[in-house]
Amino acid sequence: MDHTMRELLSQIGGMDYLVSEFVRVTQYSIPATTFKRLVPENKNKAQTAYHHPVHTQLLGSNAELMAESAFNAVKAGATHIDVNFGCPAKRVNGHGGGSILLQSPNTLYDIMHAIRHAVPTSVTVSAKIRLGYEDEALLFDNVAAIEDAGTSKLTIHGRTKKDGYKPPARWEKIGEIKDRTKMIVVANGDIIDAASLLKCQAITGCHHFMIGRGSLNNPFIYQDLREAMKGNAVENHLNDLPALFTGYTKSLQEDYDEVATLGRLKQWCGHLRFEFDIIKENLQTLRRCTSVNELSEIMTKITQK
Repeated sequence: MDHTMRELLSQIGGMDYLVSEFVRVTQYSIPATTFKRLVPENKNKAQTAYHHPVHTQLLGSNAELMAESAFNAVKAGATHIDVNFGCPAKRVNGHGGGSILLQSPNTLYDIMHAIRHAVPTSVTVSAKIRLGYEDEALLFDNVAAIEDAGTSKLTIHGRTKKDGYKPPARWEKIGEIKDRTKMIVVANGDIIDAASLLKCQAITGCHHFMIGRGSLNNPFIYQDLREAMKGNAVENHLNDLPALFTGYTKSLQEDYDEVATLGRLKQWCGHLRFEFDIIKENLQTLRRCTSVNELSEIMTKITQK
């Protein structure tokens, strides 16, 4: 999710912090100006306008360039550097980034060690992994390498790269890692409501949780979880959707042209269909829209029935 979606979710609230889209580091280090552009919250003390911290995430395989980029991100205003070793995308893995690095614990160590020593101690350094690439054979070696490098927090998606997003996430493996490390462990995968959160907590023993796709399906999820954990009833948010969609559209139009705005709105509708039946029933109609105005009018019409 880009800064427009982060701002939308932050406005609704309920989360402790947000993480940027990964910034790819390939043939050269990323300058501070780029981090200000790609993660504009860095110009606001690394926070959204609603005061939720935003962590800057990097992805790459060259330890020296990653460290230089992390240093530049901090110059741009970043207060927390996160490293993505979990992305399963074929294109990313084909260029030596993301989950393919889970086949090399030494590389994980080199990258995290270089970053930890490149940025001030006041800057938290964290990583995100999957359980492995093809299998889980190197799982605990990978965790040890990341911890030995001085990393303080580890987010774990409970699947391998080979698993993709096929259910279920293996939360029990996350629990095994938590028992073996002093790092803060953040559990990730298949957390979509209070019931799944409580089950994940019981299995993993974790007190920290990450929600990714679930927040695109239901932008109210963090708020809902807070209420559910207090024993309060969770509201139906269909009536809130028109105003939210309108506000998000205006936000996109401030930064993107018509084509990009329309594409991002259609993409979001693809996620919203999992939470809102009315979106699912009208998804093909929404996808056939040829302008932002047309899509907005249809969205208003179907959600106000």
